[in-house]
Amino acid sequence: MKATPHEAIAVLDFGSQYSQLIARRVRELRVYCELLPWDAPWSEIERLRPKGFILSGGPSSVYDEGAPFIQQPILESGAPILGICYGMQALAHQLGGKVAPGHHREYGHAMLTVNAESPLFRGLPEQVQVWMSHGDRIESLPPGFVALAHTENSPFAAMGDGARRFGLQFHPEVVHTPRGKDILANFLYEVCGCHGDWTPSNFIAESVQEIKDRVGDGKVVCALSGGVDSSVAASLVHWAVGDRLTCIFVDNGLLRKDERRRVEEAFRDNVRLNLRTVDARELFLGALAGVTDPEEKRKIIGREFVRVFEAEAKAIGDVKFLAQGTLYPDVIESATPERKAAAKIKTHHNVGGIPDDLGLELVEPLRYLFKDEVREVGLLLGLPEDIVFRHPFPGPGLAVRIIGEITNEKLAAAREADAIFEQEIRRAGLYRELSQSLVVITPVQTVGVMGDYRTYGFVAAVRAVTTEDFMTADWARLPHELLARVSTRIVNEVPYITRVVYDITSKPPGTIEWE
Repeated sequence: MKATPHEAIAVLDFGSQYSQLIARRVRELRVYCELLPWDAPWSEIERLRPKGFILSGGPSSVYDEGAPFIQQPILESGAPILGICYGMQALAHQLGGKVAPGHHREYGHAMLTVNAESPLFRGLPEQVQVWMSHGDRIESLPPGFVALAHTENSPFAAMGDGARRFGLQFHPEVVHTPRGKDILANFLYEVCGCHGDWTPSNFIAESVQEIKDRVGDGKVVCALSGGVDSSVAASLVHWAVGDRLTCIFVDNGLLRKDERRRVEEAFRDNVRLNLRTVDARELFLGALAGVTDPEEKRKIIGREFVRVFEAEAKAIGDVKFLAQGTLYPDVIESATPERKAAAKIKTHHNVGGIPDDLGLELVEPLRYLFKDEVREVGLLLGLPEDIVFRHPFPGPGLAVRIIGEITNEKLAAAREADAIFEQEIRRAGLYRELSQSLVVITPVQTVGVMGDYRTYGFVAAVRAVTTEDFMTADWARLPHELLARVSTRIVNEVPYITRVVYDITSKPPGTIEWE
């Protein structure tokens, strides 16, 4: 489900690790866009009625066999085009220029010197720092194009044909190009003539009307977890259909401390949704008894959740629709062939995760939103900031933050340690600066000394990361004083834990969660 925008940009994905980031930057500039594979059917691209095209980078060379190419209808559309890195090389190659391997691979920071007047660089200084990541480079420009800027290793670091088609050898979408967002804004507003009508308030108004039209007088159910995605989806549907929405919250015994109470207070007492809470702790913990393999844990939890949810939905009676908090990155990951073929890292809830035999039609009001857009919508809908800005929590809950067998003792330790870590992060004023924080209870046991007694307990690993898209993440450089307080409190206040370590692994090579 997508609110119909007044204007749109088509971002064509040629395989760059930054493709989603391009789309996010365009959205941040209040212009709607969609990220589509470079070989998407023209009918799928044309339905956007794009005011312009942005071509992403990619790992290929234009001379590789089967290399991605720009579809001819795009070149003939008359709409402005901005090629980035490989997108620039493909544009140059297909329009009659020459691309060749660079004498030196250019990777990292570079100083760009603007040497020609162009709407793309309007308002920027003559020299700006940019981020390069390429091997091939332009040797000669296509007919009608001129060099707009250069770096020490790239004589054609930017090119243009006047006011319609442009190429950038660098990446304006990354934070390492400090004025990159200004360049993208110039393309959107100066070149494409966009007005910036992609706003949260417009989205809410249009989405509520779409939900009303779709659902009619039908009943809707929503699996409410308390996370921002399901919370915003539920609130949006509630605005549209009122009491014909019933939210189902399943307490599986694997939740954070006071999670059930917080969800009930936020949604039943404040937002006043129809909320059914199911106490299924014994069911889930019984099914997980003795299980140590993380994949098996996930499968068991997923299976039991579907059973519980299906029973509750049938008890409501005459339900026709299921609301889900699917986000745009989930859709992108599921639709891109290269990513679908990637090695499975771990099983997780994905697009269309509810079985077909449930017989419910999906309502996914957030299907075309990124996480930061979801938060903006949530605030406008009146959700508490505590819900809107909560750090992500995995679907399987503490089951994947306890390495090995799940026991009541480990669950209690995980809850208390996690609560302490969150409290200290908030007291330090760092919660909103972090993307995710968590505590892992490891199966490793070590000797400790408390008072005059020898103790023997588990090692807890605390982890905090920063990220823009959760596809890559860096470990957070938390102050040593904060880590010391966290360690002291956990060891002193949480039974069964005798040692605390801090995880300084980035993603990749690690994942954010341990299991």
